[in-house]
Amino acid sequence: MDLLIRERNTRIYTGGRPFNREQPAVVLIHGAGHDHSVWTYQARHLAHRGYAVVAPDLPGHGASDGPALDSIDSLADWIVDLLDGLGLTRVSLVGHSMGSLIALAVAGRAAQRIDHLILVGSVAPMPVAPMLIEAARTDRDRAHAMINQWSYTPTGQLGASSTPGMSLTGLNRSLMAHQQAGVLAADLQACNDWQDGLRLAADIPCPTLLICGERDQMTPPRAVKPLYDALVNSTGHARMMVLPGAGHAMMAESPDALSNAIREFLVS
Repeated sequence: MDLLIRERNTRIYTGGRPFNREQPAVVLIHGAGHDHSVWTYQARHLAHRGYAVVAPDLPGHGASDGPALDSIDSLADWIVDLLDGLGLTRVSLVGHSMGSLIALAVAGRAAQRIDHLILVGSVAPMPVAPMLIEAARTDRDRAHAMINQWSYTPTGQLGASSTPGMSLTGLNRSLMAHQQAGVLAADLQACNDWQDGLRLAADIPCPTLLICGERDQMTPPRAVKPLYDALVNSTGHARMMVLPGAGHAMMAESPDALSNAIREFLVS
C-alpha cells in the first residue's frame, strides 16, 4: 500500500494481507542500500499469523519518494511520523543492520509506544570501513561486490534462491543496483556517524532481542557485547540469540530460523 508521509509517497509492504490496525503491529526496518523486499519472507510469515505488518521502503529507497535522509536520527523521526500516519499507538520494532540503529533510536525517543525491540545484525557504534564508503560514492559496482562478500557465508554465496537462475548474491546485487544513486553512500555514512546507541540502550524499557549470525563478518557476535551489556542492564532487559551458520544476510540465508525467532519473541 502507499501512504503520504511528509507529503511524499511511501511504499509499505504488508506481507500479502490487508493492513488491520486492530492486530498487533510489527514494523520491519530494512538496512543500507535495501528496501522492504529483504523482509518478504518474514513479513508473510508474520502477516499470516495475525500481525499487522508494516515494512516500509525508507525515503529514497525502493518505491518511496526521496530524497534519502542522511542521519539515523532523521530516519527515526520519519518512522515516528509513519506510525502517526498509520494511526499506530503501540508497535513492535524489528530492524536489520542500519535498520536496527533506526529501531533503537525510535525506541529511545518513543519508548511508550514500543512493545518489543528486535535488533538483527546489530552493533553500536556501527563503524563502516572508509574504503566501503568511498566505493559507495565513486564505484557502486565495487561497493556492491564488497557488501556481498561480507554479507554472505560461502554457502550463501553459492546457494540457490527461489528465483531460477539467480543466486542470493545475484539477487542482492540487483536489489542494491535498483536503488537511487547516492542512497547507499548516505546510508553507510549515517551508520558510521551515529554514536548514541549505547547511551539509548541503557534506558530502553521494553524487552529486547539481539539476533546475530554465527558467521556474520559485518556485525560478528563478539562485537555485539557492548550493545548487549547496555541492553541487558536496562529496565526492559535483553536476550541474545545466535543463528547457526548464518551470515549478515540472515533474512535470506536463514529465513525460517529468523522468522521463528521473531515470532516466538513477540509472543513470549
